[in-house]
Amino acid sequence: MTIAFAVRRRDPELVGPARKTPRESKRLSDIEDQEGLRRHVPIVLFYRGRGGAAAADGGDPAATVRRALGEALVPYYPLAGRLREVDGRKLVVDCTGEGVLFVEADADLLFEVEGSGGVLNCPLLLIQVTRLRCGGFVLALRLNHTMCDAEGIVQFMSAVSELARGLPAPTVAPVWSRETLDARSPPRPSFPHHEYDPVPPTPFPPPGDMVMRTFTFGPADIAAIKKGISAQQGGKKATTFEALAALIWRARTSALEIPAGEDARLAIAANVRGVRDLALPAGYYGNACVYRRLSPPPGRCGAEAAASVEFVRSTADLMALRGRPCLALANMLIVSDNRHAGYRRVDLGWGEPVYGGPAGTLFVLSFFIAVRNGDVEDAIAVPVMLPRQAMARFASEVAMLSKGVSRL
Repeated sequence: MTIAFAVRRRDPELVGPARKTPRESKRLSDIEDQEGLRRHVPIVLFYRGRGGAAAADGGDPAATVRRALGEALVPYYPLAGRLREVDGRKLVVDCTGEGVLFVEADADLLFEVEGSGGVLNCPLLLIQVTRLRCGGFVLALRLNHTMCDAEGIVQFMSAVSELARGLPAPTVAPVWSRETLDARSPPRPSFPHHEYDPVPPTPFPPPGDMVMRTFTFGPADIAAIKKGISAQQGGKKATTFEALAALIWRARTSALEIPAGEDARLAIAANVRGVRDLALPAGYYGNACVYRRLSPPPGRCGAEAAASVEFVRSTADLMALRGRPCLALANMLIVSDNRHAGYRRVDLGWGEPVYGGPAGTLFVLSFFIAVRNGDVEDAIAVPVMLPRQAMARFASEVAMLSKGVSRL
């Protein structure tokens, strides 16, 4: 079925800091300028039409976000700059104050601005506010991933939301502190980091053959999955993350029909903000994740998934020594847990978003996203991208494993 609708979209504009900000260069950390983060990621938040905003904005969400964005870019001024490469492909932010791209639209979704999607010398954020006929609106972002992870961009957008609601300043002051995640001098990796080991290239499926589908797991589903894993593991209990990672990895491996003897690998994006002795300060809004490669079965991967301060230092050392390599993606699934990133905190004056989180995913990547299902229960949404035929097998495998996970 084809749906046609009228669209009104204004030309994109640059929104800069509302006041003068420092003109300087800031280095990214040795962890966050790795090859795998040199891309843009889309995020979307949906809001209902109830509530309102500052009277000065006339209740218009686009005007509210534009005003608050300029105010938030004063303390978060590096986001208004541009990335440059210096010796050794090291990324630095040139804090030019040029601004982020902003688009105002009605009845449309995130708009691609020609020439804005590069990593270097391009806006670091594209933000679009789309008003819907029902009175709700959509806030969509496209973020240069080298600048922030999920918690980092939520911290920035929470600052925008607080300013939108009339607070005089963000409640959390931003902190740069990227040097905390730099390599030691001299670099001395102390872990093997097999997740970055070169492997024979495996051709990815053609883009035209790919489909994305989101699978939602409610409390009853999670309980059943945990019960099956516990039975298989001799009574050992699994966390929600472990249980769901096990299910997704198992179903995906089966759906892709990876030949016996090949290594079907699982990597976890481990948040290191709470790692003892690392001492990342409150207000840090950069990338704070390292990747741990697990050896399935992942139903018993809790201790392995945790990242120590030494593992973090070792990862930064490896990046510096090996030229910031990308993860070896052949037969790999990366799982990123976004459930606690805080998207629901982004209240622009219209209440918490109905949905907040990634707007899509990649063939090698799945997110865990906190949502509410049709029964208004807290649930977990997992977007998955696979070739069309493999997706049908994946869905069937998920349905089977959710009822009888003892096969894990």
